[in-house]
Amino acid sequence: MDTTQLRNLLNETGTVMLEFYASWCPHCKRMAPVVDDLKALFDGRAAIYQFDIDENSELASTLEVESIPTFIIYRDGEEMWRTSGEIPADSLSSKLDSYC
Repeated sequence: MDTTQLRNLLNETGTVMLEFYASWCPHCKRMAPVVDDLKALFDGRAAIYQFDIDENSELASTLEVESIPTFIIYRDGEEMWRTSGEIPADSLSSKLDSYC
């Protein structure tokens, strides 16, 4: 996905959460089931996309992702919130819910 495609996606979707991760990252592996649960919980309310930084390094660089996992929430194309590292499932869910 290039930057133009990402901007189009963010502007068309409403609430979007992006996760940047790596398959070799232990913190990312621990967050994987949390993100899977959020996808089911927020189906129809928020779009959740995951990007492997090894395969999407240009996109990660464009969005200034410096550590993994990084979670970014957008609302109507505007970045609303960002954090890096492991985060409790209820905290991430509550944060995402606040922008839906």
